[in-house]
Amino acid sequence: MSVLRFYRTDETEGGRALQRATALYPGVSIVTELCYNVELSDPGSFNEKQKDVLRWLFSPPQFDGLCEEPTLKAAQGEKMVEIGPRLNFSTAWSTNAVSICQSAGLQQVSRVELSRRHLIKPRDGQNGTLGDEEMENLISCLYDSMTECVYQQPITSFVVDVKPQEVFEVDILGKGRVALEMANNELGLAFDSWDLDYYTALFQRVKRNPTSVECFDLAQSNSEHSRHWFFRGRMVIDGQEQKDTLFNLIMGTQRHSNQNNVIKFSDNSSGIKGVELECMYPTDPAQASRYETRHTTRHVIFTAETHNFPTGVAPFSGATTGTGGRIRDVQSAGKGGHVIAGTAGYCFGNLHIPGYALPWEEEGLEYPSSFAPPLQVAIEASDGASDYGNKFGEPVLAGFARSFGMRLANGERREWIKPIMFSGGLGSIEDQHVKKEQAEPGMEVVKIGGPVYRIGVGGGAASSVQVQGDNSSARDLGAVQRGDAEMEQKMNRALRACLERAAGNPICSIHDQGAGGNGNVLKELSEPTGAVIYTSKFKRGDPTLSVLELWGAEYQESNALLLRPSDREFLERVCQREKCPVDFVGRITGNGKIVLVDDLRDHGDGVNGGRNPVDLELDWVLGKMPQKDFVLERIMPSLHTLSLPTGLSVLPALERVLRLPAVASKRYLTNKVDRSVTGLVAQQQCVGPLHTPLADVAVVALSPFSLQGAATAIGEQPIKGLVSPAAGARMAVGEALTNLVFARVSALKDVKCSGNWMWAAKLPGEGASLWEACQAMCEVMAQLGVAVDGGKDSLSMAARVRGETVKAPGSLVISVYAVCPDITATVTPDLKDPDGQGVLLYVPVSPGKYRLGGSALAQCYGQLGDCSPDLDHPHKLSACFNTTQALLQERLLSAGHDVSDGGLISCLLEMAFAGNRGIEVDLPLQGGVMEVLFSEELGLVLEASERHAGLVCQRYMDAGLPCHRIGTTCGFGPESMVKVRVCGEEVLGEHLPMLRALWESTSFQLERLQANPLCVQQEEEGLANRMQPYFKLTFDPAQTPVLKDIVGKPSVAVVREEGSNGDREMSVALFMAGFEVWDVTMQDLCLGSVTLDPFKAVVFVGGFSYADVLGSAKGWAATVTFNSKAREEFERFRHRADTLSLGVCNGCQLMALLGWVAGREDGGTDVTLTHNESGRFESRFVSVGILPSPAIMLKGMEGSALGVWVAHGEGLMQFRSPEAQRKLIDASLAPLRYVDDSGRPTEQYPLNPNGSAQGVAGICSADGRHLAMMPHPERAVLGWQWAWAPGPLKASLDPSPWLTMFKNAVAWCQSP
Repeated sequence: MSVLRFYRTDETEGGRALQRATALYPGVSIVTELCYNVELSDPGSFNEKQKDVLRWLFSPPQFDGLCEEPTLKAAQGEKMVEIGPRLNFSTAWSTNAVSICQSAGLQQVSRVELSRRHLIKPRDGQNGTLGDEEMENLISCLYDSMTECVYQQPITSFVVDVKPQEVFEVDILGKGRVALEMANNELGLAFDSWDLDYYTALFQRVKRNPTSVECFDLAQSNSEHSRHWFFRGRMVIDGQEQKDTLFNLIMGTQRHSNQNNVIKFSDNSSGIKGVELECMYPTDPAQASRYETRHTTRHVIFTAETHNFPTGVAPFSGATTGTGGRIRDVQSAGKGGHVIAGTAGYCFGNLHIPGYALPWEEEGLEYPSSFAPPLQVAIEASDGASDYGNKFGEPVLAGFARSFGMRLANGERREWIKPIMFSGGLGSIEDQHVKKEQAEPGMEVVKIGGPVYRIGVGGGAASSVQVQGDNSSARDLGAVQRGDAEMEQKMNRALRACLERAAGNPICSIHDQGAGGNGNVLKELSEPTGAVIYTSKFKRGDPTLSVLELWGAEYQESNALLLRPSDREFLERVCQREKCPVDFVGRITGNGKIVLVDDLRDHGDGVNGGRNPVDLELDWVLGKMPQKDFVLERIMPSLHTLSLPTGLSVLPALERVLRLPAVASKRYLTNKVDRSVTGLVAQQQCVGPLHTPLADVAVVALSPFSLQGAATAIGEQPIKGLVSPAAGARMAVGEALTNLVFARVSALKDVKCSGNWMWAAKLPGEGASLWEACQAMCEVMAQLGVAVDGGKDSLSMAARVRGETVKAPGSLVISVYAVCPDITATVTPDLKDPDGQGVLLYVPVSPGKYRLGGSALAQCYGQLGDCSPDLDHPHKLSACFNTTQALLQERLLSAGHDVSDGGLISCLLEMAFAGNRGIEVDLPLQGGVMEVLFSEELGLVLEASERHAGLVCQRYMDAGLPCHRIGTTCGFGPESMVKVRVCGEEVLGEHLPMLRALWESTSFQLERLQANPLCVQQEEEGLANRMQPYFKLTFDPAQTPVLKDIVGKPSVAVVREEGSNGDREMSVALFMAGFEVWDVTMQDLCLGSVTLDPFKAVVFVGGFSYADVLGSAKGWAATVTFNSKAREEFERFRHRADTLSLGVCNGCQLMALLGWVAGREDGGTDVTLTHNESGRFESRFVSVGILPSPAIMLKGMEGSALGVWVAHGEGLMQFRSPEAQRKLIDASLAPLRYVDDSGRPTEQYPLNPNGSAQGVAGICSADGRHLAMMPHPERAVLGWQWAWAPGPLKASLDPSPWLTMFKNAVAWCQSP
């Protein structure tokens, strides 16, 4: 093995870390070059021509400066530092880069890692010389010590000198419990005293010593993380034994609800009865084939989990793998589930944003070095979750963010130093796949997904440590995983192929790999029958792995499944097509034991005189074990009455409350996450003309051919729980339902919930508080008729800070989900002023109550208060829910929003912000101005037209609820006013943009730390003056074009590459337009198993081919350019006169690189696509104007301006020269433009999301046959896929105008 190195200057600004470092040390400048370190397995056979291929791969388009020697050298007084990934395992970046190299024919390339060489020198004219300590601190700002390190010299080899730990016996028979205690400390097992006694007795009883691997296995399998001892344990509270366990209480909620669960408490996800649908499937997923539709029954599945400890240690990595793990839970329901959409939530401590004081955040408090600070968590955790979903192709559609840190009245500090990273997921499962088959002797045990790495070792035990900070920090780092969304996506495609096989799903059972690694998942899979597993059968990403690490590492992107031997060949074909690793690691035996044979080192003879590293009766590990006892005591909270400043008026209070992260805009979260991928999204977070992140509920379709779907919403009220755990739990349930109520669901009693508990449950007083909260939740659910069907717990929510134990607020997150009979009946918070006579109505669920305890107002004045809002009358909430549902069905409401964080005033303002409309309100409520406006009692604010308002009020009153007519919607745009009176007295009168700017300010401060500050400033200033997007329709979508009624549809190949994720929605759009649609992979073309000759059209779809590691679509272009079979196919297709092509997003980037659009006579290209001006991924719903051009697919659409989704990180069209730009535009070859609110092409952010000159969003070839565009028309071919449209246009969205584009393609392909 040898390493080649290539160097080039870094043309970007070096990322946020570099910008932060230069801001902290303004006296120095940092210049960066990149080094590509390429490992060759056979350097002798690597020739100059192959080197040229590497040069092409590593050079950005229109760049000519790649060198084999470094260009930066340190002079006197300067410092050179090289930083790159830790070498003990290949990064996900390397995995994708190697895959590109091999697709380009470079089989000798075995690893590629990218390092950065930073030259640190004094800034011109300044004395910027740093001392040793300062220099060390600066360098530490430049990298993540979790995943990277400083290279002391250039890399010459990736070989790491690590000697694997040998398997050893733990001498319990000779030394008793002491031997197990020593292993507990040495291996970081997190056994408590009960565990030590139990396992000592177990092995003494069976008269043998365990191996080190078996001890590790038992620690992971039976950790609190895996076994949930606390929820299943016997509780004694204040000396009184409780008759139920927590788990029994939760399961008891099922008795009062409709019995619509198909899966509950027994699988990786829960599920409820769904609906019969028409869905689209490939006829043969093991090869290129056409799509067809089939009828099927699909149920709705949901799962939710948290990844708190890993996210606290390394926010980006922890959040990526939390998201990936939850996706695998959806995949692994029954015999396999379909992933649809995710939710995400974050709780973190006080942010302390530099230069942006939030007066309630106490200065001077210490934060431990073992945890990332809250500000880093807020940005990087959401970056990680977003990045993973974006690359995998799962939209995130709902969530929450909350910040809290306070010293309570009794002096105790409560703060999310250990943060919460919450991930939920909606999916579907076909009726015939709901039940797993039991393991049978002879079945194959299969691992599918990524290879084994030494990552995530011992995470189950590490996250079960009672107080984080008690564990060794080196071990904490070792327990965190690293994510590879690309690998998970390849695995998902292989699994989906199994689910979609017409001859039946070959998977008998499937489980996701999580805590405990192979040891845990393979035991779960083989229980109770037993299996033998062989170490030699696993693909290893690291040859130095020990047996313990192979068995216990939680390396990501891996599932385990059972398969009958007769189906092995099908799975191998599918995995080859999808380029997904698969290992057949063992077989089911029937002896009830799990046996691991180390045939790599011991040639099948076992270790230590015939001992296998693992040889355990499954019943010892997974069987029924004695309950643990938990003796708990209540500690009454020390509460003080809320004391607000004397004379406090509404505006100064709002200046605080509207900036509190729980209340404030979440734009910093929604802008960077894909909310449209799949084409199944009916309601995401953003609503109204200005795409404001305020939706209460997420809604998805289960099929693009149906209006039936699923809805989910979230409730969590942990700060109220500090005042009263019971009230906090009831309010979480109430909030979830008052959010869900705005989507039409089948019935209240059909609603099911995931309950996720994050608590420091084993610390004094906290276990009893959790019990109180759980009991209250279960009681109120019984009265409402909703039920829990799954959930997770994280019970070590505390951190050690200089000897002080800082507990996080106990948190219960309720995720409700239900079947949605009509996904178009959803009501959003944006005011619409129907008929110019919008009336505002207020429906309180706890009328006459105005409690401020645990409110945003209290937190913003550094207090909790002593009396929290509560759900006093559950029957009123039921009546409110059912009445609102009936009004939705009759389409009598134009807008609606729940009262929650920030109170009634925040609810009213948010509706005004979302609709960009003014309001005049007079609240006829007795109770004190601040109490009426800022108390967070459950309730709804609704908008209805004047002609319906009386009927709506009567409906609520008939149900036993007050319904107050409180005001009107008035005015639209930046001149609008917000006027609020309480009992006739004016308490607020301000311009809408001023109040909205307050509400947006915290979000924009966070945006500045994660995006180009100039872009952020443009958006912030632009919001103050905006009305609504410019939309114009110049044709009738129902009439344009006229398709010929001929026999035989034209064929289109939807071509995808490794990492593409937009192929299904594209195929649906083409299918609906009238094409015969084929699923074709680049692998099919490279292997010559399919030809493009029969196809009239080719579409290159969106996504992240090879995770775009070498630049947007560079890997895909490499396959087309350097694979002879693929190159010949595409050249032949392109030069036929009877063909057309479309490239969207990643496909647009590909077509530009290949020169299919903006091509030059010398074979080059005048346009390449590079990073958005904002410096990050942009998810937006924008207006795109269609100009006259030769583009065949846009014929008859000219002059229109249509709403469309964009979702990309590299969409900035860079022209080779100003002349090339002028030439292309003058020739009318840039037919698609981002337009401003007046309809003019724009470069203003975010109306133009990437900064392309003259608003260019798409370009076409001179003959019009080839069209490349960054926006996603395939995600807007149905009216309900549009994020927003003005009332008059909404009626013209069935069918959507974008479908015309695809029909134009069909019409042209039909012509002779």
